[in-house]
Amino acid sequence: MEHPETGHGLRSYVIGFVLAVILSAVPFWLVYTHALPPQRTLLVIGIAAVLQVLVHLRFFLHINFTTTPRENVLALVFTGILLFIMVGGSFWIMFDLHSRMLL
Repeated sequence: MEHPETGHGLRSYVIGFVLAVILSAVPFWLVYTHALPPQRTLLVIGIAAVLQVLVHLRFFLHINFTTTPRENVLALVFTGILLFIMVGGSFWIMFDLHSRMLL
């Protein structure tokens, strides 16, 4: 199942899948078992989320970070803008609700 012109085969997808499962299971386990203090758990969740994005970009979208064509750079910039809007908007809504509830 190896594609000679691209070098993407089943092995790449399996490695990506295993890494994605591990990077998803570790934060779930930490929250479920309360193994770390809440601040460290949030830090681990954030790091796992960033690593999860990188794993998906590398193993599933096959975006190589050493030689990226213009389309890949545009896709990464667009993804960054969307993430900024979604995360920033979520924080804006949460902080606004927090201030309106006077907590």
